[in-house]
Amino acid sequence: MFKIKPLTKAFNRVKFQSGFSELDGYLKKTARQHDSKNISKTFVIIDDEKEDDILGFYTLCACEVISEKMPQKYAKKYPEKVSAIKLARLAVEKKSQRQGLGGLMMVDAFKKTLSVSEQIGVVGFFVDAKTDEAKHYYLQYGFIELPGNPLKLFLPIQTIKALFKP
Repeated sequence: MFKIKPLTKAFNRVKFQSGFSELDGYLKKTARQHDSKNISKTFVIIDDEKEDDILGFYTLCACEVISEKMPQKYAKKYPEKVSAIKLARLAVEKKSQRQGLGGLMMVDAFKKTLSVSEQIGVVGFFVDAKTDEAKHYYLQYGFIELPGNPLKLFLPIQTIKALFKP
């Protein structure tokens, strides 16, 4: 059984290898510092049977977006600057890739985004895809490319809400 928990000292970050050195380095050297400074929050997915081994992680942070950089359909609805949530990082351990763990983490991130939106209000969820392959992964969840920036993606809060309607 998989669980998603906040990153703590208890987890073995040293062994984590996703195949992307930038993401691996962030988890190993920076994630806990950012957490303690309230810059961002990182969550890990683990297996009940090996609770200290990290199978994947994702990081969320708040962001401010200039509305005119959003797709026109949305930009015209909002003031000059709006608040949002950003998926700053998402990675899965190499041996655990393509087993649905990324999807479990995305759903968890969406739930956290909805919870935040009920407390402070956010227009949606943003992500900067690192590669075209990553972009196509995010597009399957309904993300929309930002004009003139095909690796910067936006998912409106209404789309996330619709995912969880009974």
